[in-house]
Amino acid sequence: MSTFASSFDAARRVALPRRIGIAGILSALLGLWLALPPLEGRTIALPVVFGLLGMALGIWAWTRGEHKVGGGAVIAGVFAIALGLVATNTSTSNLSGVVDWGVLISTMFIFATPLTYAALGGMFAERSGVVNIGLEGMMLMGAFFGILGADKLHSWPLGMLVGIASGGVLAFVYAIFAIHLRADQIVGGTAVNFLALGITGYFYIKIYGANGTPGTGIPTIPDVNIPGLKHIPPGNFWDNAFGHLNLTVWLMIALLFISYIVMFKTSIGLRIRAVGEHPRAADTVGLSVYRIRYASVTVSGMLAALGGVGVSAFTTSFSENITAGRGFIGLAALIFGNWRPLGAFAASALFGFSFALARRLQDIYPNSAEVLLLEALPYVLTLIAVAGVIGRSIPPASVGRPYKKQ
Repeated sequence: MSTFASSFDAARRVALPRRIGIAGILSALLGLWLALPPLEGRTIALPVVFGLLGMALGIWAWTRGEHKVGGGAVIAGVFAIALGLVATNTSTSNLSGVVDWGVLISTMFIFATPLTYAALGGMFAERSGVVNIGLEGMMLMGAFFGILGADKLHSWPLGMLVGIASGGVLAFVYAIFAIHLRADQIVGGTAVNFLALGITGYFYIKIYGANGTPGTGIPTIPDVNIPGLKHIPPGNFWDNAFGHLNLTVWLMIALLFISYIVMFKTSIGLRIRAVGEHPRAADTVGLSVYRIRYASVTVSGMLAALGGVGVSAFTTSFSENITAGRGFIGLAALIFGNWRPLGAFAASALFGFSFALARRLQDIYPNSAEVLLLEALPYVLTLIAVAGVIGRSIPPASVGRPYKKQ
């Protein structure tokens, strides 16, 4: 009984700093929320008080070993005070124009969905032990060939399949070099990105020329309209946020849970994680390390390409380098989310919300240099995540290490 009690006390001591850190994040968010519509507290005192409280709780959690949550609380406190200062010094009409929660959330999903697909693809590759820096290129292939397939086959489902297949083919080519030829995976992934940029750029000019893809006539992935949401209070929030999301968003949400179940609740996921952690041990018990890694990397490319299909679906067209670094941000979301689906989605949602906020501010202040600077925020967050400023994530033990069968 004493052993059980001591173990329980130890577990509680470990969990307490994390809970305090989470409380710090919530405190900072509460202070910011009080300064934003619909409450619009027109005083800086509330964001400052709750932001400082969040920072204090974060520092307490940090000093007791909970670096990720504690650091997150500190950064949340700083952002709450800074954004609270901006909000309380902005006119009520402009503030209400920017902070429309329903529109912000729907726009967040538009930006977060391709990032989440890329992050899920990266999870399958890296959980099997292969670093996939080529997610950006695979997304770009999906974006172009998805539009091309829909245009030439006159069907958006077939276009989606063509886009997914293009990412899978490119990923399989990368897998040959990374797995069998044991090439440096960072260099190989970078080469894949340039290869995809060249392939899509060439065929884009060859097929569509200087005029670009047609503005109309290409079948596009439809939105899913949910009737009746606008009658649920408050106002039109639910209808604006969730009533007209694209089909790719709902597919992403479904794949989040499917990916989690496959990776952590099935024997398939156990095998993938086994070859990513201890490939030699997995080989000795009869698992084919090469076969599992090939399959995982190919699935990775297909998921990333589906994210690219989503990018072109939201814009209903294609332009050169349309993904604009989203594959790298998805990879950062994967790292920030600790190589887990829901964590990767939470990080993607954070990046997506910063994109959405910058877009809303740009609509209100079209000629503001400060707003243009705010568009760099997702990339700054990417650097923070990759650098491990808010605590370092622990990758699979053998990720990035080529395996040679004895």
